[in-house]
Amino acid sequence: MTLSSPPAASPPAASPPAVTPVAAVPAPHRFPPRTGRLLTVVLTGQFMALLDVFIVNVAAPTIRTDLGTSAAQLQLVVAGYTITYAVLLITGARLGGRYGPGRLYLAGLSLFTVASLACGLAGSTGALITARAIQGIGTAMMTPQVLSLIQRTFTAQARARALTYFSAVLATGAASGLIVGGVLLDADLFGLGWRSVFLVNVPIGLVLLAAGARVLPLSRAGTDRTRGLDPVGIVLLSAVVLLVTVPLVLGQERDWPAWCFACFAGGALLAAAFAAYEVRLARSGGQPLISPRVLRTPGVLPGAAGVLLTMVVNGGVTFTLSLHAQGPAAGGGLAYSALHCGLTFLPMATCYGLISLYWRHLPARLHNLLAPAGFLLAAAALAATALLLRDGDGVGVAVLVAYAVAGLGMGLAYAPTLARTLGSVRPEDAPDASGITVLCTQLGMLVGIAAIGTVFFNRAEAAGSSAEALGPTLAVLAVTAVVGAAAGARRGVKTP
Repeated sequence: MTLSSPPAASPPAASPPAVTPVAAVPAPHRFPPRTGRLLTVVLTGQFMALLDVFIVNVAAPTIRTDLGTSAAQLQLVVAGYTITYAVLLITGARLGGRYGPGRLYLAGLSLFTVASLACGLAGSTGALITARAIQGIGTAMMTPQVLSLIQRTFTAQARARALTYFSAVLATGAASGLIVGGVLLDADLFGLGWRSVFLVNVPIGLVLLAAGARVLPLSRAGTDRTRGLDPVGIVLLSAVVLLVTVPLVLGQERDWPAWCFACFAGGALLAAAFAAYEVRLARSGGQPLISPRVLRTPGVLPGAAGVLLTMVVNGGVTFTLSLHAQGPAAGGGLAYSALHCGLTFLPMATCYGLISLYWRHLPARLHNLLAPAGFLLAAAALAATALLLRDGDGVGVAVLVAYAVAGLGMGLAYAPTLARTLGSVRPEDAPDASGITVLCTQLGMLVGIAAIGTVFFNRAEAAGSSAEALGPTLAVLAVTAVVGAAAGARRGVKTP
């Protein structure tokens, strides 16, 4: 079905007769059929790939029981996808800029679909870990192309609306993964158990491949074939991301051994080396992995930081509240089933998505205030959630309202920030901007899960209760949101 945008506040003015239908700006209520189908295909693939970051967390206990997986192996099942995805994102963006985003999107989707089938059929832990890593490679090829295709296909108001849908998809991915995972496990389709969370990707992927072959641009027109791949830059940046993501993913489970901090230190050193090399390469007339022109674009770096902070809050909230909801009653948890837990996040996901779609309908004079206001609203809702759950009570109506307000706040913080960051980027810079933005989104999630998860686990262990751990954990998240509000208030870049 072709995506439609929210109704406009007033009817559009008629286009001048001299403008052809191809060049005309689409009416505010609908995209032209071909571009609407293109947007539906790429955003559905983006949503499916994003779900796989979180959906496996819900299935992890049954995977461990069925395959006899150790704790360390289970970590690799969950983390293998995330690590390869994060490490190869920038490389995937560069390949899309060189060979065409439509081609790379379909190649990544094909690999992701085949790897999902392999995950669902895996008969051993080793096979599942390998297939998950390949899934991550496919996602890294596919997801950076989404923003590139939006930037290259749409202009003016149509681009703004397409970015609005993109924001809504990214905003709701975390909570939706928990909900969909819970539904699939509870339904136990065809007796497949945990395998259904992977196999459901296969028919969806095949439909998207068939549709994508018809609507995606598959030529190399508009690509920069003269721009090299910058192999040294790829190796350096991949090493940086690897040294950051591996300890973030595995550190908490292993009680933060010394090698984790050595990795962080090594990552910082290599990041400095990468920056120095890229600057030197650009000055000598070479083709750096990330164009300095993109980094100098007003609002790109501050906006990327805002995206990262939003996802730190999003990842931390989703992770800790789901742990408490599914935790055993003996440990202060609520002992909810996977489905029950997932459904508690429905108000948060719904409000997150709706505000991401409709924030542009608010008065334009307020747009630059929305991100800091959203962060503050999220901080207040998280503080209220901490008070409501402090005695170990279940998730009642008041808590669901607080979740909804938190989702509203995070949506206000994320969607305008993303639009502001990408709105002034030129189409030819779309691959670089896409890689930076998606990488910040992914790293923000990882930091939120790792850092906030550490606070939660340490406090729960000390107090012997996950309910008592929620107060300090949500307080840290609220402070993080306040920092995001302060940073957003200082950016002052006009939202397109």
